Amino acid sequence: MADYGMLIDYDWCTGCHTCETACQMEHNLPPDQFGIKVTEVGPYQYGDRKWVLINMPIPTDQCNFCVERIAQGKLPTCMHHCQARCLEVGPIEELQSKLSAKKKQVLFHNQG
Repeated sequence: MADYGMLIDYDWCTGCHTCETACQMEHNLPPDQFGIKVTEVGPYQYGDRKWVLINMPIPTDQCNFCVERIAQGKLPTCMHHCQARCLEVGPIEELQSKLSAKKKQVLFHNQG
């Protein structure tokens, strides 16, 4: 498999936790383990009419970017079920080229 990564546009994540649930079900993970986990920062006010609320899906060490699904021509389960379409899994070179397109993105790289 190519050198893969996950690009997350956290400006669009709504914090619905669908990626978490889909991953747990796909990989038969117990309720206290995650392949991807949504972490929330805020909400808090930091200025006049300015607020912070960030939902950040973070892949864990248990995430393998659904290599089995990709080999079958399917999307990774988190990406397939993401209602906001804020997750993208693919070759790291392709994802790196998209980083400068938006301000609130993060790229995770799996060197496994």
